[in-house]
Amino acid sequence: MDMEVAKLTSKGQITVPAAIRKKLCLKEGDKLVFVTDDEGIRVLNASVLALERAQKAFAGEAERLGLKTEQDIVDVVNTIRGEMNRDRYANPA
Repeated sequence: MDMEVAKLTSKGQITVPAAIRKKLCLKEGDKLVFVTDDEGIRVLNASVLALERAQKAFAGEAERLGLKTEQDIVDVVNTIRGEMNRDRYANPA
């Protein structure tokens, strides 16, 4: 188990140690999520957590929709974009 230490300022701020920033793939402006569970508190990269949740939410959807190849997905995206553009230009705000 690796361990890093950070000091808490009077304003409740910490500097995330460089080794932890690297492991979490953090860059300036990124947000952190603090998750509490039975095992304790975990610190996660908010963007990575959001992506993982989206992946879980969409798990199995490609198969359900009959999308087997990357080109199938590109075709669906292009169809949706075309429909959105038609709607946008047919009904200008």
